[in-house]
This record gives sequence, structure tokens and C-alpha cells, in this order.
Amino acid sequence: MDFKSVQQLFPSEDGNKLQQVTFLNYIENLIENIDLLKDPDKSTLGNIQDKNNDFYKEIIENTYTPQSGIGMDKVVQELINLSEGSPYQTRNYVTNSIPVASMAAIIGQLTTALLNSNSLWDVYGPAATEAEVRVISMMSKLVGYDFTKSWGYTTWGGQGAVFNGLRLAIVKQFPHSNEEGIPNNLYCFASENAHYSLLKSVEATGIGSKHLVTVKAGSDHSMDLADLRSKLEEVIQKGGIPVYIAATTGVTDSFGIDDVKAIKEISTELEEKYQLKPIHIHADSAMGGFYSFFREYDFANNPLQFEENVVASLEKINERMQHIHLADSCCFDFHKLGQNPYNASLYLVKNGQDFGLLDLEEFDTPYVGNRGYGSYHTGYTLECSRMGSAVSIYASLLAFGVEGYQQLLANYIRVNLAFREKLVSKIPTIGITNSETIGPITTFRLYASEASWHHEISGQATLQEVETTNRLNNYLFEILGKNREGVFFGDTKKQCLVDVVDSKNRCPIYAAKFFSISPYTTVEHLDHIIDAVEKAISELEEATSEVSI
Repeated sequence: MDFKSVQQLFPSEDGNKLQQVTFLNYIENLIENIDLLKDPDKSTLGNIQDKNNDFYKEIIENTYTPQSGIGMDKVVQELINLSEGSPYQTRNYVTNSIPVASMAAIIGQLTTALLNSNSLWDVYGPAATEAEVRVISMMSKLVGYDFTKSWGYTTWGGQGAVFNGLRLAIVKQFPHSNEEGIPNNLYCFASENAHYSLLKSVEATGIGSKHLVTVKAGSDHSMDLADLRSKLEEVIQKGGIPVYIAATTGVTDSFGIDDVKAIKEISTELEEKYQLKPIHIHADSAMGGFYSFFREYDFANNPLQFEENVVASLEKINERMQHIHLADSCCFDFHKLGQNPYNASLYLVKNGQDFGLLDLEEFDTPYVGNRGYGSYHTGYTLECSRMGSAVSIYASLLAFGVEGYQQLLANYIRVNLAFREKLVSKIPTIGITNSETIGPITTFRLYASEASWHHEISGQATLQEVETTNRLNNYLFEILGKNREGVFFGDTKKQCLVDVVDSKNRCPIYAAKFFSISPYTTVEHLDHIIDAVEKAISELEEATSEVSI
């Protein structure tokens, strides 16, 4: 390959038509061939491939970097080949919070790639930084923060927001901790149903996993406030310092919503009682925070004419979501309910001046930022180079607007309400295990004879009963997973924990998961989806007909 050929692998520097057409042809070829793999009655592109350990072993042994480039036509074909068997969010994709990205979001991400826009410094990434400032303003106003004081940045996911919130929580209480290290008596608190991001974060910051206190959750899968108060006081009275509380506003598996207002009231009361510095409250709103689009919705007049049961559910969600602004920080994973491609997360802080506690000195960042030109330099982020994902987020917010997101989010509720009603009507041995919460998720559990979820959640079951039903559902997971090419369900082996009558330890609950994340999943498609559950149960009964479960 000569140097002239290498130059042809890049977009033009002068905008000439020949290279533009060539580039567009590659993109058109990719899109056309991926579209040929689509089938709305399936949940994958083309056929699922069996990718066992031998499959990857063979790749490792037989893959080499070509001595000379293989040519762009063959490169595009390789990318098309990689697409075969990938999950695709058709009407039958109901497994988890991985959305089909909107055209606006994809074009936004393409813009970022074409400009190669780095959010670190506005001299290097003017598009990324301007878009970031715009989405910070938009989402601060949406959630109810004072937009003249709040600040934020795009980061690597809800995990990034949880971790950076914890970094900020520590330095707010101990301003010299970045230089001197952290005390060994710091504690963090989260619901037992919270995402494992905080567990990873307490390990990474040096607080230690033994200093993460898990708080019991109630039947609605939200944090038990009495247990939170009790455990906070216990830690304080033993000389520990609470620095961080993660309030999950939209639990990953069940969509339980912690009461941010009550958590703030409890923490404020104990701060005054024990003369403590303020405890940082992070609203882990990565998924559920998008229902803040209804914070100012006129439920009485219902301008978008949603059905009565949908409005009632939205009001119930809004009762808790409207208090996110009381948290010191929050986040929005636009690659979840924002319908953006990975990775697009926004981390917001109520008091933007707090970032000054994390910022580096100009002497420590000699390459960027400390110049007479350029005025946006994010030395306070953990990342140095940052992908300009705000461009994609900005494109989505412009394209959908408040009402567009309201329509999407309401449809997820509409579909789930209908799914629950149809499911328990057709299959009485199934119980809805998050019946007290509503949103884009329904978790359901199969029982051997009759649905007994209320027996389990109230702590009246034995350990053996819960574990026996767990095993039954584990078999169901395997069958649903094997059949995922048709309808792709999710599952979890710890949707929540329940008390049992014959053990002091709380027991995890296995549940299958219906997650409405595609705009193409509507009420009309639910019979087919429920038929897939019935078929899986029939397969299970056949396979276990000679086994006592």
C-alpha cells in the first residue's frame, strides 16, 4: 500500500465531491446490508451464532493484522458480518435497557466522529463543549436545579456518575483528601436493590466494600426509610462518618423509586443532631430520571390525552421523581431511555462550584486549558480526553423535545400495564413481582402450582420454598434465553431480597423481566409476546415431566 492509498482512507480535507461520494457509498452499503438482516418478528439481526469458548479460542488463534490493508469494500463487508446475530430492538426485544438509537442520536454521534470533538477543552472540541453546556442547561432546568448554579459533564455511564459523585462527597467533607488520602472511617449507604456501581466505587476510592452499608428495601422495592435511619445512627454512634447516600430513582430490575425527599429530611435531621457536615445525596437517576420530563406536565388537563390508567401511573412516578432536585447530584443515561447509542451519560451537580474542589492546578495540566484563548477546560473530570457524547444528546433533545419523550415514556407504561393484565390472566401460575411499581419494566416469577408472590414478599415462605421456586425460574431463564431469537426476554437472579421464616438471612428472588424499550413495541404485539412465555413454560414442563421440582 502506497502513501496515496493511505490518504484515500480519510475523509477529504477540501470537501471534494469524489471522496464525499465514496464515503457516503460505504455508509449506504453498511446501512442497506444491516437493514437486510432485519425482521420485525425477530429480536436479532439475522441468525444467532453459537459463540462458545471454542469460537473465541479459534478467533484468538487465527486472527492477525493484515500486512497490507484489505480495502474499504472488504472492511465494510467485515462490519456487516459482525452485525449478524446482534440483538436488535424490534417489537420483540424486551430484555433490558438497551434502546434502538434514534436517527437524531446516530447523526449526532456521527457528527462527533467526523469532527473528532474532544470535550476536554473548547479549543480542541468547540462542538462538544458547546453541546455539553447546552445539555447541562436543558437538563438542569428539567430536573429543577437552579441552572445558574448547577453544572455537570458527560461521562462514561451511570457508574461514572456514581463514582464521581463519591469523589465529590469525600472532598467536600475532607478538602485535603486528594493530597493526604482518605480517613478510614467513611461510610456509604445504598438500597440492597441498588446497582452495583457503588460497590465498585467504594472499592476504587479506597473506602472499602465493608464500609458500604446496604439498606433493606420494602415491598415497592424502594429503600426502607426506618432501616436507613437506624443504620445511619448506628454508624455515627460507633465513630463512623456518613459521606454518601445513593438514592436509586428507577431500580434497574424493578424500577423501584427511592424517596429522595424523605432521605434528604433524614440526613438533614441527623446532621443537625450529631453536628455532622452535610452528607452527599446522589440520585442515581440514570434510567428513571427521564420521567422528570413529566415534572411540569398538566395531569389535570392531560394535554397529550393519555389513557386514565397511564396518567394515574405517571402521577405516581412523578410523586417521587419531582424531588430529584433535592439531591446534590444526579445523572441521565441517554443510552437508556434517552434512545441514544452507547455511551451517552450526563452527570449533574446541584452546586457547580463544588467542582473547584476537584480541579487541577494549571501547572498540572500544561498541555491544555491554561492559555489566553479558550474558556472551557474540564480539569475536574476523572477522564482527561472525553468523547463528545453531548452532541448526540443535544441532537436527541432537539428532535424529540419534551412532548416526544413524554409520548415514548408513556407508551412504555401503557404497554406494561397491558402486559401485566394479559400475563396473569393467561398464566395464573405467574406472579408479578414488582406490582407496586410501574414504568418500563415488569418482573414476573413462575410458580409450580399457584402464584404465591405475596406469600414470599411478606416473609412467610421458607428458605426451601423460595430456593425451589428460584430453581424453577432458572430453568425458565434457560429456555427463554435459548428462544431469544424470537422474543428476547431479560432475567435477574437478584431482583430483590426477601425475609424467610427459617433463616436470618434474606434470600434473593429470581425473576424474568419484560423491559419495554423499543418504540415499536405496542399493546397490539403483547399476545405474541405472552405466547412466547407460554411456549417456554410448555417446554419446561416437558423437560421436567419426570423430575420433581
